[in-house]
Amino acid sequence: MILEKNEKFEISESMIPAGMTVTIEDAKETAKVFGDLRMRYHAAIKEISTKLEVLDNEFSLRHDYNPIHHMECRLKSIKSIVEKIQRKGWPMELESVYKVMDFAGVRVICNYMDDIYRVEESLLRQDDIRLLKRKDYIKNPKESGYRSLHLVVEVPIFLSDRTYNMPVEIQIRTIAMDTWASLEHELKYKRKDEMPGYVAQELKNCARAMAEVDATMERIHKMF
Repeated sequence: MILEKNEKFEISESMIPAGMTVTIEDAKETAKVFGDLRMRYHAAIKEISTKLEVLDNEFSLRHDYNPIHHMECRLKSIKSIVEKIQRKGWPMELESVYKVMDFAGVRVICNYMDDIYRVEESLLRQDDIRLLKRKDYIKNPKESGYRSLHLVVEVPIFLSDRTYNMPVEIQIRTIAMDTWASLEHELKYKRKDEMPGYVAQELKNCARAMAEVDATMERIHKMF
C-alpha cells in the first residue's frame, strides 16, 4: 500500500479571501468549508487518476502499448478561485465557490492524437462517470492556436457518512500540445503588459507547425 501524505489544512481567519462577505464570527466556519471542499476535490482527483491508470495498464497488457505518457493533477488555490469568481462577475459568496467547475483538474498527456480520443472514450464508458461539459480545441483550436480536449466529468466519492458527486476538469493533449500550452501560459501570465502582436503570431505559426508534427508522428506510428 502506498500512503500519500497531504499538507495539513490549517484553519485560520487569514485564509478567508478578501472580498468574501462573511462576518468575523463566520470566518472560522467559512475556512472549514474551504477545507472540506479541498478534501472532497482531492478525493475526486484520486478517483479519476486511478481510473486512468487502470485503463493505461489494461491497454499496455492487451496491446503492449501505453497511450498515456504521464499525468499531472492540481487543485486551484483559494486565490485562484476568488479571481475566477471576480472574472465571471458572480457574487463574492460561498455559493459562487460551488459553481467553479475546474476546482480540481487532471491533465493527461498522450503520445499521439488518436490516444486522446481513445482515453476519452474508455473513461466515459464507465457507468459512474457522467459527462457535464466537453470542448474539443483540437478539431476547433482557439484563436491563439491552443489545442487540447477539455472534459468536465462528475465522479462519486465515498466518505464515511455520505457520497458526493464531484466535478473534475480533465485536459487531454499530446506532448507537443502541452509544450506549446506551457510556453503560451508563461508568456501570457508572467507578463504584466499585453503580448505583442508579432509574438502572438509566432505562437500561432508554432501551433500549426506542431500540429503538423503531431499528424506526421501519428502516421509513422501507424506504419508499425
